[in-house]
Amino acid sequence: MEVILREDVPSLGATGDVVKVRPGYARNYLLPRGLAVLADRRNIQVLEHNRRVVAAKRDRDRQQAQTLAEQMGKLRLVIQERAGEEGKLFGSVTNQDVERALAKSGFPIDRRKIRLDEPLKALGEYTVPVHLGAGVDAQITVVVEALE
Repeated sequence: MEVILREDVPSLGATGDVVKVRPGYARNYLLPRGLAVLADRRNIQVLEHNRRVVAAKRDRDRQQAQTLAEQMGKLRLVIQERAGEEGKLFGSVTNQDVERALAKSGFPIDRRKIRLDEPLKALGEYTVPVHLGAGVDAQITVVVEALE
C-alpha cells in the first residue's frame, strides 16, 4: 500500500515522501495518527501543487533577500563610542549597537541575524556579515569612531 507522509516518520521517510508500507501498518498506525494519507491520484496532485507553491515562495523569498543584500552592501554605518588615546574603546560595539544603527538607516534587522564573532573593541572599519535568510548573507561596513 502506498501512502504520502504528512510528517517525518523515523526509519520510514520525510514529509511529502510517497512510501510503500504494509496495509496493517498504514491502517492501524499511520492513518489514524494523521502521519500519512493514502497515495491516490487526488492526494498526489495536491502534494505536487503544494511542492510548486513552496518552491515559488522560496524563490520569491530568495529574490527579496538578494535585493535587500544588494542595498545593505552599499551601506556604511558609523557608530561613535568613547575611546582612549590608543584607539581602544572604553566599552565595546555589540550586535545590539549594530542593530540600532541599522534600524536608524531604515533596515530593521533582528540582532540574532548579525553575525558578529566578538564585540568590536577598537576604533576602525569592520566588515560585518548579516544573515538575511534563504541562504543569503549581506556584508555591511561598520565604522567605529571616537566620540568627541
